[in-house]
Amino acid sequence: MTGPLHGERVTLRDIEEGDAAALRSSHRTPEVSKWWKLPSDEFPFEGDERDNQLTIERDGQVVGLIQFMEETEPDYRHAAIDIFVDPAHHRQGVASDAITTLVRHLTEERGHHRITIDPAVANVAAVRCYERVGFQSVGVLRESWRDADGVWRDCLFMELIVRKPARPGPG
Repeated sequence: MTGPLHGERVTLRDIEEGDAAALRSSHRTPEVSKWWKLPSDEFPFEGDERDNQLTIERDGQVVGLIQFMEETEPDYRHAAIDIFVDPAHHRQGVASDAITTLVRHLTEERGHHRITIDPAVANVAAVRCYERVGFQSVGVLRESWRDADGVWRDCLFMELIVRKPARPGPG
């Protein structure tokens, strides 16, 4: 990323070494690990997706993580996002502000018009949050995610289409 992204409540920025303990702590809470499984000791510095993972910071405190993946093939271009927020910061507008901030970056700076997210169907609070920021349900992805107990669960496929205003024609 080229620098921090500022929302109304949060700042999204590249993950730093000093963020790891807070992110692992949040990730290990029952409210987060239920949906994200327990993190490894290397989290968040593992795998290729690290390049697109951002720390969510509020008032100088690490409160969560948001990540994105991009399909750059011109005929299928879109981005997908995922997020977790420390339970101490739930229901305070942190997730919705982080999502809105990242969506703005993905549409205005990276040229995407379509953003997707796929929460577990049972994660009602997340689904409501995503609906509040403009995502719409497309359908259910049957048995698309394996939970911590090894059970295949359904996810809700949601998308947000951002239409840019039409340019005025000649005349």
